[in-house]
Amino acid sequence: MLGYYFSKSFLSGPKMLWGLFWVNFLGTIYGYIWYGEQLVDTYETKPLWFLPFVPDSPTASLFFTAFLAWMIWDSRGRNNRAIGPVRSFVEAFAVITSVKYGIWAVTMIVVSAVQGDVMTWKDGMLVFSHLGMAAEALLYVMFYRYGVWAAAVASVWTLLNDYMDYGQGVYPWLPRVLADDLPDIATFTVILSLVTIGLAFIMMKLRRLSV
Repeated sequence: MLGYYFSKSFLSGPKMLWGLFWVNFLGTIYGYIWYGEQLVDTYETKPLWFLPFVPDSPTASLFFTAFLAWMIWDSRGRNNRAIGPVRSFVEAFAVITSVKYGIWAVTMIVVSAVQGDVMTWKDGMLVFSHLGMAAEALLYVMFYRYGVWAAAVASVWTLLNDYMDYGQGVYPWLPRVLADDLPDIATFTVILSLVTIGLAFIMMKLRRLSV
């Protein structure tokens, strides 16, 4: 019975797809609002082209929302196995960044709590939502169709984002207790990027073997 909830028929059902679509869509809006002050600060103090590198998690959920929209489109009988480069990139980007920032955000919250930062209900909500980001990206592995080039481009963007975050100072604002841990956080972030990039290529290989 439990296996049914991990089956293609359940995950591609309209109730599941629409439910996840709205959760991710609304979460994306909240995420960009959450980054609002940092976006304004970046706009006022740094070059304009820095802005896309500021909101990490909401951009990841935005791309996963787009993937879900395509899944809904497919479920209405408009399924085409040959997908274009845009959709392929969206899928690869969604996989890498959703897993990466889902794990990253939870890790930062837990580490800051261990170092004495006071946890609030918002932190609990963020832990739950970011764990969900990582889980849903892995859950839909059987539906992705992205190719090598899309994964490569998404990988380059992910590593460029790390450089912009920690080389140019547009990393997500952190609790004060983590201020002296910034070099370690930067190293952890890059390692996490490499792990999730590797995972995206492994998932692509496993999908092809299962076809």
